[in-house]
Parts: sequence; structure tokens; C-alpha cells
Amino acid sequence: MNKPAMTRFKAKNPGIPNEGFPVVCVGGSAGGLDAYIRLLRCLPVDMGVAIVIVNHLRRVATQLHEILPRYTEMPVELITEGLVLQPNHVFIIPAQRDLHVLNGEFRLKPISKPRGWPDVITVFLHSLTQHWNGKLIAVIVSGYDGDGAAALRGIKEAGGTTIAQKLETASAPDMPESAIATGCVDFVLSPEDIAQEIVRIAHEDTLRTQSDT
Repeated sequence: MNKPAMTRFKAKNPGIPNEGFPVVCVGGSAGGLDAYIRLLRCLPVDMGVAIVIVNHLRRVATQLHEILPRYTEMPVELITEGLVLQPNHVFIIPAQRDLHVLNGEFRLKPISKPRGWPDVITVFLHSLTQHWNGKLIAVIVSGYDGDGAAALRGIKEAGGTTIAQKLETASAPDMPESAIATGCVDFVLSPEDIAQEIVRIAHEDTLRTQSDT
């Protein structure tokens, strides 16, 4: 039986050049640190993707950029205004900011929901679908509330892949459970298996890029 031909990822906005590498948004909150560590430990340093960790914070200053370098050889940076996205880097959202991307750079704005549960994951994922023409991978891991779920349909419509952490591996399953409930999640996996899926997608993207050149 012949396998169906693989379709090339199409640019969402023809006015923006394809940046040429995938972006992985990992959104989480309570219990997210365990998931981030388990994920990063299993990711190679040279797979050619940018990892953006969007932790569901409001007031507490993040220390992830100090903790996570212990678990990966990729550079880990706290995002600042105008920082350029690069493959084989891990980027961390700062507290009290909404995160956007424009012209291959990060943009920071005052958090749009200063009270109640923030929606920083949803905001960033929406921005990616509008302003990034490379492959998109949205990963929702342990955390309270349902941040990120509302943006998953847009990720899929943009040709991206959506992944939720397997509930029994998450200490706070609300966030991945909300993602799964949308019906827009492609894979439900442990953090270690999420890493394997990211590697597989990155490898396929590289092969497609090479076949087009």
C-alpha cells in the first residue's frame, strides 16, 4: 500500500518569510517544573527548534532561567524585549508580562489579565499563529486552570501539532485536562514521550526542508 504524500507546511501569512525552524511552546503552571525538567532532559541540544516555556505566572518572579540550565546543555534565557528567537535555545517568559512574537523577535506587553487566572499561554499561542511561519508545536503540561486550551484549534488550523501531558503524570492535571477536552489535542503523552515526539517532528521538518531545496 502506498503511503500518502506528506504535505509541506504552508506559510500562514505570505507577507512574512518562513523563519525556517519550529517553535515549541510549553505552557504550564503548578507542577510544571517537574514536567519541564523531564522534558528537557530528553531533548538533544542540536535538534534545530526553539523551546519557549510559558509558565502561568502573575506576580511571582520566575527562577526557571536559573534552575533549568542544570538539566539541559541548551542556552536558557529569560526573555527580554526584542530578543531574537533562535533554534537550540530555551526561552523563559518573565512574570507579569504577556508574550508576543513579531518579525522573529519577542515582544513583551503588560499582562492583559492582572487579576484572576492569567491567559499568557493562550496569548502567546495566538501570536505564534499570526506571526510565525515555521512549524508550531503547542505543549500543555501540569497546571491549574485551562490556560492555552482556547488557542489549540488555531494551532491545528495553522498546520501545527498539539500535545497534552498524560494526566496521571501531572501533579496538577487541570491544564492538560482542559486542553484534551477541546478535542484539538493530537497526542497525550508523558514528558519523556513528549520529548520523543518533538524530536520526531523536528526530524521530519528538517527532511521536508532539505527535499524542497
